[in-house]
Amino acid sequence: MSVVCQLSPGWLLDHLSFINKINYQVHQHHEPCCSKSEPTSSVYLDSLRMDSASSFGSSATFTASDSTIKLENDDGGNCEMFIQKYVFRSELFDVTIPYITSAIHKECQQSNEKEDLMNSVKKEISISTVGKKRKRCVVFNQGEVDAMEYHTKIRELILDGSSQLIQEGFKSGFLHPLSEKRDKCREPITLPLDTCNLSELCEMAKHLPSLNEMELLTLQLLEDDVSVTEQDLFSRVVENNSSFTKMITVMGQKYLLPPKSSFLLSDVSCMHPLLNCGKTYDVIVIDPPWQNKSVKRSKRYSYLSPLQIKQIPIPKLAAPDCLVITWVTNRQKHLRFVKEELYPSWSVELVAEWHWVKITNSGEFVFPLDSPHKKPYEGLVLGRVREKAALPLRNADVKVLPIPDHKLIVSVPCTLHSHKPPLAEVLKDYVKPEGQYLELFARNLQPGWTSWGNEVLKFQHVDYFIVLESRS
Repeated sequence: MSVVCQLSPGWLLDHLSFINKINYQVHQHHEPCCSKSEPTSSVYLDSLRMDSASSFGSSATFTASDSTIKLENDDGGNCEMFIQKYVFRSELFDVTIPYITSAIHKECQQSNEKEDLMNSVKKEISISTVGKKRKRCVVFNQGEVDAMEYHTKIRELILDGSSQLIQEGFKSGFLHPLSEKRDKCREPITLPLDTCNLSELCEMAKHLPSLNEMELLTLQLLEDDVSVTEQDLFSRVVENNSSFTKMITVMGQKYLLPPKSSFLLSDVSCMHPLLNCGKTYDVIVIDPPWQNKSVKRSKRYSYLSPLQIKQIPIPKLAAPDCLVITWVTNRQKHLRFVKEELYPSWSVELVAEWHWVKITNSGEFVFPLDSPHKKPYEGLVLGRVREKAALPLRNADVKVLPIPDHKLIVSVPCTLHSHKPPLAEVLKDYVKPEGQYLELFARNLQPGWTSWGNEVLKFQHVDYFIVLESRS
């Protein structure tokens, strides 16, 4: 279970435990006796930048191997397989100290007698200008004022609720005092580079010849080895319906596909395979690539404009009464957009707002709570699809609890950028049993979920895992 404890303020989650409870067992062939092998092609992006779509489609393949324990080789004998158990690198959750430690911020955070934050925000700040007799006044812009107003409203909720959950974390042994964790710090690890740039592959896939409607079916990875072209990968929803993890190779890079998971690797211009697979979803989680200055400077990922986000076909993907959850940064502009424009355009009724609070392994906020720059929390906006014509279709016998407002999800964040905590276990009381789950703009896969995005396999890269055991 990823839920360490549940109290009235919300949940304390163990993200690492959630990943490692997934059955990451891969059945692979013993190479010396097997007649079948993975394609030897290890063509990377530089060699794929070509004008010929057909040669791109035929030059690279990916393979998957799974649970057939014995195969016949060329001599008619049996070829044994061995099982490898993978676990996620625990170092990626070693957040032992806050990202920013400022004495001023700590005093501000701990003080109960300081002036109300909004009073200080609304005051003009006089700054002496060297070499000038006059003083100039610097006033916070409207976005900063809005952010401080919002922070003031939820500050005590964040502080009090997190404190209760953190105390339970210490009692359970999930969290540890700082001095205890310092002795256990590991050396930094080398993480995989973007050798295979998935988003760039999606861009090049647009030049592949289109498949007809009859071919746009889901691609199920069977128990036996399969080999498919890149065209299959980019134009179909790929499903691993088996009880074992499959390892696939995409352009020389290996990725782990959890059991009972499915995905579509594409960008927002190529979502039709997801729409054509005949499914609608009871939960849709969205983590949009919000536009901001930091993203523009770092070029870490491409972003979408508000208009592009509104054009995502949520009404076509959503089942009646679908629960829609959108991750939102702390910019009030984005929060207002989701509540006032995005959800109404999708016929989604706002029902609640939750908060993800990020802490260290020793129970401290990763950023000072009152930092004017970075906050230790992010938002989730929850809504229900409300269409009058669809409401009578809902099974009246299925009872789900009403969604409470301002719940907290407290967890130690993964050090990989934008690796969000799992939501399945905290949502189970608010979704009908056996519901269908979809994550948009995903960067990892989960059992029981369909995942979509132009980097949907990013955190499934085998280098983020270590082999726990191997056996025949």
